[in-house]
Amino acid sequence: MIVKKSEFVTSCISASQLPESDFLEIAFAGRSNVGKSSLINALLGRKNLARSGSRQGMTRLINFYDVNNEIHFVDLPGYGYAKVSKSEMDVWGKVITEYLNVRPQLYLMILLIDVRREPSEADKMLYNWIVAAGLDYIVVATKGDKLSRSECLKNAATIKRELSLPADKKVFIVSAETKKGIPELWEEIDSFIVEEDGEPETV
Repeated sequence: MIVKKSEFVTSCISASQLPESDFLEIAFAGRSNVGKSSLINALLGRKNLARSGSRQGMTRLINFYDVNNEIHFVDLPGYGYAKVSKSEMDVWGKVITEYLNVRPQLYLMILLIDVRREPSEADKMLYNWIVAAGLDYIVVATKGDKLSRSECLKNAATIKRELSLPADKKVFIVSAETKKGIPELWEEIDSFIVEEDGEPETV
């Protein structure tokens, strides 16, 4: 997809605030500080359209971004940050669960995992939910500029093994800083958009 237009739409914290729209939605999920906002900015060719919280673990809202008046990117709250209280974590869990359970427009999940870390239990739980829900998904290893190519490949293989990904599923290694892997990730996203649009009818 060639991004000609991208803009912020709205933020919400409950299902009742979700925007009314017919646009298909691509949701980005992962631990706090995994780089969701940075990846969204890199995919859209923007610097500060999507913004992270003022400090780690402080972004509680679901943020919607319009892409070409065709689809919405949805930035879900980060999870798993150790310095927040259990009550805050419960609120975030409720926000994410409400969105995932009630949003018929959601058709593609992008699960982000820091390439320097093994998948957490929360990562595994979310992945298992995605599979159980029958959603299409892409697994992305972020911060690919922080390690050597060989280390990235080794750790991506670990992520694939720990999540028990199917043999034909690839872990995409990206860097929002250097734009490494961004074109390849867009190509993969586009393949799902084409599939969702369907093949032209023939007579």
